[in-house]
Amino acid sequence: MKIHLDASNGQCVVRGYEPGRLHIDNEVYEHSLILMPQRVVANWRPRHFGELDVSSLAELAAWQPEVVVLGTGSTLRFPPAAWLAPFFASQVGVECMDTGAACRTYNLLMSEGRSVVAGLLLADPPST
Repeated sequence: MKIHLDASNGQCVVRGYEPGRLHIDNEVYEHSLILMPQRVVANWRPRHFGELDVSSLAELAAWQPEVVVLGTGSTLRFPPAAWLAPFFASQVGVECMDTGAACRTYNLLMSEGRSVVAGLLLADPPST
């Protein structure tokens, strides 16, 4: 799906998403990443939701955002509540959604000038 945002003002904008591939500005990414208005942290360790853990979420919190958007792959999934408790204790909002919705939400929050960090998982867990 193509995602359009007219004016980026030099900020990192998601231009398109399809399972396993993300277009940010003029770059294509095929591995999970952390996205912020001013930078992309490529090759975030968890490839899919099954590899997500509390330390992965701590990497998102380390950027001290106002809100975290977690893209969980093609399906909405939720991490254990205990893993999210530190965010809530610090009054950091956390939104979990499928990665396509997370891309759109990130663009919206970024365009509003919000302090947002997105953790975007691009792969789905292997079938069992």
